[in-house]
Amino acid sequence: MARLPRFSPTGLPALVLQRGNNRQPVFLGADDYLHYLDCLRMAAREHDLAVHAYALRPNHVHLVATPKSEDALSLTMQAVGRRYARYFNRVAGRTGTLWEGRFRSAVFDPAQWMLPAMLYVEGNAVRAGEAGTPEADRWNSYRHHAGIEASPFISDHAAYWELGNTPFERQSNYRMLSAEGLSGKTLEVLRAHAHSGWPLGDDAFLAQLERHGTRRLQPLPKGRPKKVQKEAHEEASAA
Repeated sequence: MARLPRFSPTGLPALVLQRGNNRQPVFLGADDYLHYLDCLRMAAREHDLAVHAYALRPNHVHLVATPKSEDALSLTMQAVGRRYARYFNRVAGRTGTLWEGRFRSAVFDPAQWMLPAMLYVEGNAVRAGEAGTPEADRWNSYRHHAGIEASPFISDHAAYWELGNTPFERQSNYRMLSAEGLSGKTLEVLRAHAHSGWPLGDDAFLAQLERHGTRRLQPLPKGRPKKVQKEAHEEASAA
């Protein structure tokens, strides 16, 4: 079955997932994480992608980002992937494919899902049992949003600014949201869309996306089409 074309409308955020090939490690030490972030910073600036949150894990990368121009997301991820792969293969003394095919991305409604998506990404290491708290993980953007350490290339989304009128108020409220955590249902929904790539939002949001008319936005119903099932039933009755 042919894969669907990527759906990344300008101005709408996406939850992005890029894995190592066969889930192999893509980061072996601090220098690797730092180099990837430098590649991301340069590529996002070159291709006009606003990065709102990130988490670098040993064998994958999560991002929340908004393309501000056509193809900004694809061009950024392609540039980062190529530059980082060349670096990693050289320092690790390896050859061949580093990444697992093309990256996955799911457009979502920022009004409902921006803050949950950011918290989902930044809580990745904690859920994996690799860190006790989000701030203990050096390789995500939580420290920026919590006011611990500013990131030079994070673009704060309007949903984050709405948390307060001052930096201190926004940072404090974000820390409280992180401490409260996401519900099991919210985590399940975000995880499913991050892996499947289907847009995330209510019926009104999906209807708005339908106007782009470039590809299907929801999975087809499982099972055989009703028409085929009916014809098969009629043939069986006539036999």
